[in-house]
Amino acid sequence: MHIDFIMTDNILIAAVKGDIDHHNAKFMREEIDRTYEVFSGKHIILDFSGVPFVDSSGIGMILGRYNVVKENGGKLIICGVSEYMRKILHMSGIFTIIQAYESVSEAINIIKEEYSDGMTDYENHR
Repeated sequence: MHIDFIMTDNILIAAVKGDIDHHNAKFMREEIDRTYEVFSGKHIILDFSGVPFVDSSGIGMILGRYNVVKENGGKLIICGVSEYMRKILHMSGIFTIIQAYESVSEAINIIKEEYSDGMTDYENHR
């Protein structure tokens, strides 16, 4: 598993590559939490376009990040999920509290619409 981080305005984008399972959910949680704290961000976008599989440990990790972001008054969005991942996440009930979008750009636009607190254009920061 590998995570690439992009920070734009007050949004931490975590592009995850590899399975999210009991073998690496703790690593992912620690890396995202550490980076979120150092960055002092408000929102998190989890880009799962490189994630083929998630198990219950991964779902727990996602819900934990949701709680952290919510405590900071922010929003957590998932994007780039495959059809298989969408089915798993839907069955888990995660979509009742966390929104999912097709792309990072779409997720950023949603956050900008809901929280217009000094954000600039993501495409200009890439």
